[in-house]
Amino acid sequence: MSISLLSHLDQLSLIFVCKISLNLFITMLYLHISMVLLLSLYIPAASYATTDTILAGQALSIRDKLVSKNGRKNSISPATGVYCEELDPTGVNQIVLTKQNSTAQYWSTGVWDGHQFASLPETALNAGNESLVMNAYEKYYTYTILEETATVYYNLDVSGQVKIFVWTEGSQDWILVYSQPRAQCDVYAVCGPFAVCNDDALPSCTCTKGFSVRSPEDWELDDRTGGCIRNTPLDCITKGRSTRSTDKFLTLPCVSLAQTMRRIEDAQSIGVCAQVCLDNCSCTAYSFSNSTCSVWHGELLNIRQIQCSSIGNSNGETLYLRLAAKDIQGLEKNKRVFIIAIATGTSVAAIGLFAFAMLIMIRRNKRSFVHISNTAQDCNGIIAFPYNALELGTKNFSEKIGEGGFGSVFKGFLNKSIAIAVKKLDQHAYHGEKQFRAEVSSIGIIQHINLVKLIGFCCEGARRLLVYEYMPNGSLATHLFQSHATVLTWSNRYQIALGVARGLAYLHEKCRECIIHCDIKPENILLNDSYVPKIADFGLAKFLGRDFSRVITTMRGTIGYLAPEWISGVAITPKVDVYAYGMVLLEIVSGKRNSSVSCSCGSNHDIYYPVHVAREIIGGDVRSLLDNRLCGEVNLKEAEIACKVACWCIQDDEFDRPTMGEVVQILEGLLEVNIPPMPRLLQTIAGSSNYSTCC
Repeated sequence: MSISLLSHLDQLSLIFVCKISLNLFITMLYLHISMVLLLSLYIPAASYATTDTILAGQALSIRDKLVSKNGRKNSISPATGVYCEELDPTGVNQIVLTKQNSTAQYWSTGVWDGHQFASLPETALNAGNESLVMNAYEKYYTYTILEETATVYYNLDVSGQVKIFVWTEGSQDWILVYSQPRAQCDVYAVCGPFAVCNDDALPSCTCTKGFSVRSPEDWELDDRTGGCIRNTPLDCITKGRSTRSTDKFLTLPCVSLAQTMRRIEDAQSIGVCAQVCLDNCSCTAYSFSNSTCSVWHGELLNIRQIQCSSIGNSNGETLYLRLAAKDIQGLEKNKRVFIIAIATGTSVAAIGLFAFAMLIMIRRNKRSFVHISNTAQDCNGIIAFPYNALELGTKNFSEKIGEGGFGSVFKGFLNKSIAIAVKKLDQHAYHGEKQFRAEVSSIGIIQHINLVKLIGFCCEGARRLLVYEYMPNGSLATHLFQSHATVLTWSNRYQIALGVARGLAYLHEKCRECIIHCDIKPENILLNDSYVPKIADFGLAKFLGRDFSRVITTMRGTIGYLAPEWISGVAITPKVDVYAYGMVLLEIVSGKRNSSVSCSCGSNHDIYYPVHVAREIIGGDVRSLLDNRLCGEVNLKEAEIACKVACWCIQDDEFDRPTMGEVVQILEGLLEVNIPPMPRLLQTIAGSSNYSTCC
């Protein structure tokens, strides 16, 4: 009996001790969790990652940020930049780019769906695994690489763009494989206050008139977020309820406007809107559009230059920027001096030409031209001309200025003063009026500085004519291949190469439908009076819907510029234009046709120039590739870049060729380019032909 009682007491003691231990464990666990939560709430801002780079396998947690560095070109002072990347602090499962101390998110990956981010259906690195880990204690994003020989780093650049670089043993170089956002002007306040951002210009940031760069040193390091400062302070004084100001406004047309404005409902005219701004010393700009008055206070950010045109729609508006009267007067004075100089020169020339013109007019038949604008019909911005009007405007097609595969081109005039180029198509070039008008309508709405502007057309019976803007300097082929033509300087050649690349990038990537030109060659690149290149002749162009990546079509183009895909008969992509562009770029460098470049080693044989370029690039000798007419006055760094780009463009496999958008970035110096491999198909062609391989 006593033994049973003792056993029962021992069991009670054991249970009591276990309960005390369990309660003590729960209390300690609770305190531990509380401390972790408190530390996560009060973790200081200094604990955020201040690096601008992470490697594959590193984690980007909810408490971390990537911060851009201003001094990436200055190892002495790598100062912290103004942009950061982080997991969305609002709780949305996405990665966002923002400006420091601002809630403005200018780019995001889209929401994580469990496997990938919504806005990134194809990861920039297709040889790895990415994951977003979420639980009660942590949340972080990480990326791992499956290829053991590849090294990857992820960088937030001073430009506010995220960039991914890959190092492989084969290339022995860092290769940029991904960047977002693609347009520099999409980055929030990338140009800083009172600066205008233009994606089609280099550099993309410029100060508006009346302003100067705030920090030239930072601009030299590609950090332009400091923006611009006024040359002259505003003259505005407020006393009581009255305000006195002598300030005036500078007109900035064709810009997209910053969003941080205030609308003035009772300002029903542009004059009242301007006065509302002048009556407030903090007001720096106003706009008046669609009977709506908007005013801005303080520093102006995100002013973006866009292309405006009288034909087609544009989202551009006009901004009226407040400047001191002194600055406005200086601008007006410079403008008056320029106008007076032009007027004086014009008057002197007019007086000298007057007598000569009178003699010519007396001897001419009194046959007046019919004013084309009075007899034409406007069709959605594209003019439908009657045939007799174009016949009179070109003096019965008497001045022939060119000839192509689909017809001849003649010079003419609109209203006796505006020069035009009229292309008279062969009767077999277009079979049906409906097809012809549809294609003209599609091409007519395309507007870009590097594309020839289509003014109108004529479609009467079997007659098919196209009316373009006139290019006084003719085709690129004339200046490259004809001895009597003006020799293009290297600066002109490089800008022509860049302009053509921009035009093709616009056709491939920015039109509503992807347009493949299919016949890029020097004859179809025209030059205006300032040698700005414009792509012409869309007679062979192929329209590709955005839902399709390639199209099957009959072979078209010109021998010497045809990509291998045309010969094999497979479906084509915009990369056929990239191939042809590469061939044209080689001719721009050499000044001769690719198939007829003399050997520099003393041989009497000609060489196949594309193969010669690839070999010389590998050997590091660029100077021997250049046009002798340049007399050595060449930027060798630009020449090397151009030759490398050309060799990449003419690679056998279309997937090895860059896009035209990437070509633009390389020529602008935004992307690095490494040494290309030898195109095997071209080497085979050269080896089986009569061309020498040169030394």
